[in-house]
Amino acid sequence: MRTIVIFFVYLFISKSAVFAETAKIQPDENLSSAVVLVYHRFGNSKYPSTNIRIEQFEQHLKYIQDNGFTVWPLSKIVRYISEAKKLPNKTLALTIDDAYISTYTNAYPRLKAIKFPFTVFVSTSTIDAKSKNYMTWGQMHEMSLNGAEFANHSVTHDYLLPQKFETKDSWKKRVTMEIINAQKKLQDKLGIFVNENPKLFSYPFGEYNEELKNLLKNLGYVGITQTSGVVNSHSDLSILPRFAMTEVFANPKGFILKANTLPLDIESISPSEPLVTLQNPPLLQIKFKKAMKNLGCYKSDGERINIKWVSPTELQVQAKKPLQRPRDHYTCTAPARDGRWYWYSNLWIIK
Repeated sequence: MRTIVIFFVYLFISKSAVFAETAKIQPDENLSSAVVLVYHRFGNSKYPSTNIRIEQFEQHLKYIQDNGFTVWPLSKIVRYISEAKKLPNKTLALTIDDAYISTYTNAYPRLKAIKFPFTVFVSTSTIDAKSKNYMTWGQMHEMSLNGAEFANHSVTHDYLLPQKFETKDSWKKRVTMEIINAQKKLQDKLGIFVNENPKLFSYPFGEYNEELKNLLKNLGYVGITQTSGVVNSHSDLSILPRFAMTEVFANPKGFILKANTLPLDIESISPSEPLVTLQNPPLLQIKFKKAMKNLGCYKSDGERINIKWVSPTELQVQAKKPLQRPRDHYTCTAPARDGRWYWYSNLWIIK
């Protein structure tokens, strides 16, 4: 679903190059930001929704090499944000979820050759099961010596939102064990300092709610989502966004657009809870730190959403029709200088 919203918003952006130069918004030089990309499989066309073709991945790496990007591990970017340090211009992080074997056989040799750091989120039970579809602890140890860092993706990669059969206490116990036991396994196998500064956690399926965010925060973790957008100095460290890279939509133009995206400078979002229970379609209220021009908002199916401006810096966004299960997004974009775009995407989980 998330790749669909990226595709349709990309189509809109491609058709909107006719904006007058005077209408474009100048990037805020004081807003420190970084683009974070997430990959899953490499060169495994059996799973196009989570795979990137090898030639596409090589094109991505070459573009990053040739165009002045600073590539850092995600942990370093998060430290800079949490310590209020300014990030270099065009900072980018490469992340990989699930530790599939193609990470070792296809991605790792290419990343090692050009000395790009990268971050792999691991669900530990799949590694312990010794499936041929996943990496081994030995392979991960080798990679850790050559630019890779490893982080927490739970033990089982189960859905972590509360289930109907669970009490609040049983849910909290289950999720806490998923996180703590995965962290312990990572450190037992790869070293006591693995994923410690800071502790990173990628939400399975990209799903979270306010309860899960607060639990993660209380355990001392930074939360990583699969919602598209740009990490910046004002980001909520419990729901940092990433752009998904898949073979269907990661063509050169789409990749270049996302790699150069800028964050919308948002003061507040309401509601902060992504679960849609009573009101569907949900009403999203956004307050910006400065006035915006030429803003467009869209559903995952590409349908443009009507915008109601409450003030020069505040708007309401609400789709015309109910959103469909299991997940959807409202994505808002606006043109900046030099062909770059501002981007914000808001996750909705429909029950």
